[in-house]
Amino acid sequence: MVEAVSDGARPLLGTEGAHDLVIHARRLGEKASSDPAGVEAEVRGVIALAERAKDPEALALALRALALVHRFRWEQADASRLVDRAIGLAVRHGLRFAEAEIRATRAVVRQDRGDIAGARRDVAAARAALARAGGGATDERARLDSSLELQLAVIAQNAGRHREAEARYRALAERPFLSEGVALRVANNLALVLAARGAYVAALAASERAVAVATAQGPAVAAMARQTHAWIVVRQGRLAEGMAELDEVAAAYERAGIPLGEYDIELADAMADLRLLPEAIAAARSGVDEFAAAGTWLMWVEAQVRLARLHLAAGEPRLAAELAAEVAARAGAQRRAAWTDRARLVEVEARLGLGEPAGSDAASARRAAGRFERSGDLADAAHAYLVAGRAALATGRPAAARTALAAAGRIAARGPLLLRVRGRLSLATAARIDGDGAAAVRQAGAGLRDLAVHRDRLPTMELRALASGHGAELGEIGLAELLRDGTPAQTLRWMERTRAAAVLARLPVVEAEHGADDGRAEVAPWRLAASGVRSVPAGESPAPRGGVPPTARSGAQVVWAEPPGLAQLRAGLDGRVLVETGLCEGRYVAVVVRLRGARVVDLGPRAAVEEPLQALVFALRRLASPRSSAAAQAARVNAEARLRVLRDVLVAPLGVRPDDELVVAPVGPLHGVPWSALHDGPVSLAPSATAWLATAGTATPPRPGATVLVAGPGLAGAQEEVDALAAVHPGARLFGAADSRVAPVSAALASADLAHLACHGVPRADNPMFSSLVLADGAVTVQELHRAGVAPRRLVLASCHSGADVAYAGDEVLGFVSAMLARGTAGVVANIAAVPDVEVVDLMVGLHRRLAAGDTMARALHAARGGIDARTPAGFVNWCTFSAHGAA
Repeated sequence: MVEAVSDGARPLLGTEGAHDLVIHARRLGEKASSDPAGVEAEVRGVIALAERAKDPEALALALRALALVHRFRWEQADASRLVDRAIGLAVRHGLRFAEAEIRATRAVVRQDRGDIAGARRDVAAARAALARAGGGATDERARLDSSLELQLAVIAQNAGRHREAEARYRALAERPFLSEGVALRVANNLALVLAARGAYVAALAASERAVAVATAQGPAVAAMARQTHAWIVVRQGRLAEGMAELDEVAAAYERAGIPLGEYDIELADAMADLRLLPEAIAAARSGVDEFAAAGTWLMWVEAQVRLARLHLAAGEPRLAAELAAEVAARAGAQRRAAWTDRARLVEVEARLGLGEPAGSDAASARRAAGRFERSGDLADAAHAYLVAGRAALATGRPAAARTALAAAGRIAARGPLLLRVRGRLSLATAARIDGDGAAAVRQAGAGLRDLAVHRDRLPTMELRALASGHGAELGEIGLAELLRDGTPAQTLRWMERTRAAAVLARLPVVEAEHGADDGRAEVAPWRLAASGVRSVPAGESPAPRGGVPPTARSGAQVVWAEPPGLAQLRAGLDGRVLVETGLCEGRYVAVVVRLRGARVVDLGPRAAVEEPLQALVFALRRLASPRSSAAAQAARVNAEARLRVLRDVLVAPLGVRPDDELVVAPVGPLHGVPWSALHDGPVSLAPSATAWLATAGTATPPRPGATVLVAGPGLAGAQEEVDALAAVHPGARLFGAADSRVAPVSAALASADLAHLACHGVPRADNPMFSSLVLADGAVTVQELHRAGVAPRRLVLASCHSGADVAYAGDEVLGFVSAMLARGTAGVVANIAAVPDVEVVDLMVGLHRRLAAGDTMARALHAARGGIDARTPAGFVNWCTFSAHGAA
């Protein structure tokens, strides 16, 4: 039994009268909404005191306060039980004013549980009780009535009736006698409504007012208000700033003991904008599970719709449809038409993705779009019109499609940047329906320019690459039109605009923090594992640890603001032949640029390339570690057959001479093609022609630099390899397997003219920027080296997986090779296939001899491949899988 309860320094037990106890219980109810963890013990003490004193009013109000504590912890069953008991006490004892207060609280709890009709009944009953209540100060009655009006505004907002909600919030803001808690929620919720219709300046102003009020009220409401502010900042496109604020919100929630479900779904939204889809799905799933466990079905609906949308974006339409159907039924039961519409739109999109559109889909999406537009929900209206247009087009109604797409473009033009990009997609699609290819290209180009603004705000190479995925459809529309009616020069220029933007960015070198932790964190904040969605990025990846010293090198290579023209390309190619590939409407194409002339070549359907490529990689893996000589022979026959198929599909149509030196800019899965094994002459690869031309600007060093040879631990033959190379490069700086520590190796690489790394590679296909090389004291990631500006002029990566960069939507590529090229490395030799390590000493010695004689990477590798014994399994694997990148 609690003997005393304090309110500041004022004693309660034994000195407080019944009226004072009621006042105190009411005040605790107000404090429970702002600092639930801080008042729980005091509330329980008042309950005990009221029970001893047999004071029904004080007890009912204290039970209400305890219900609010449980509500903030999402213990909805306990909250419901307590408010039901409190209402029973108030009704039995004729406590009309207290009954009205407690019914207002139960309306909130019922909304949380998805019982919207019950919440409305409680608001009506509370108003009736207030009307019957005698006495009471005018200001108290006004404050309670304002609280009930707030509940009606919230119900309207949760139902998607944003115009009604906004009107109610604005009227409330003008009322006298508003409590601080109601004033805070009015400002906070008004900010959300304003953001939904794209009024971000006004939304941020309202949110900042809410944050100012909330900060004085307590940690729980302060965290809530800051979460709204962070969400609006993210919606506005200021992703790094918003993510940093979300990080602080999560910490505040955890300190206050508040579950993180609402934070999870805001995080999912931010991750989706960043196109970090696995992380977004993990965050949304966490929120769904937490809301379901707590019985918070109102928020469960919102979380599950997000989860369904994310699975749709991740290419899982059937799962998305199942999730959407489940949530549509519950949203309908809650009488939340807007959320029912959002779920039904996911179902329509899923059917489109599966190629199974229903005849009624276009009309259904169009009606939803109209409802969103009338309610002032800008983003959802534009999206719904886009879905309606696509559904109409898929079911053979181009006129209806044109009308819906035009509406989407009109609405999106008033929205934030990423919404405007979607609007351009709508207008480009509409132009194609009209047969106006030039207008389609103009709209696609405008959308890509908007996207470039968004991408340039992002702080890391990885996020910029992922952001390009927002423009993938725009890029394909423009390419399709130019393939139909454009010249080879126009087609190539378009390809260059739509690829490898992240590689061309010159991000600043990040200084290492003094005393930074040298621990080997496996998951970086910008790429959250499913089990670690709580770890929120604070604007950027963390600074490189103390072991990776920054370099003052800022990247000397030239990067063109606009793609180079054919004359500039030909001058840089210096007799080489450019082959830039593209993927459009399920077919691979290539633009071939020779010293004289350029042409577009159709290479055939995706399956004709990707199926033999997958079979080739499988055969090479078997050859790298054969179980027997018979297995090796079978794998060799299979590999050679697949190489012939790929040569016939990818090289024969190009019309190049056998001795031509090729510069190949692959796209998508073609980054994994062993191009050197398909052509008889030298081959160099690049993410784009612009990126290759940039490396040509640093192909000749301003002055001789050092050669650095590094052996990593645990790699068979690594020490033998670097010892043999030391004989080719007298005076080279040599790091043996035992002393190749991260800090000195990184420092040596930063100033090296030529570096050779014979180290285990640890690939991360889910996150290639956190692939790593294993050194004597641990692993160093691609991200760490890139952020520290570590980039030798030329680099040889001798281990497996080292050059297996990962392609992303929007014709972007990430991995060790692309990161080094982005930092200024002008030439790389690496293994492009994910196959086990095999001995490479003979190939590497031959390569370095040619490099020492002055050859470029491509020519040196070509000569070295010709000098190894390709009859052995290991020799054949090396002959196939090593490729040169860049011009040096």
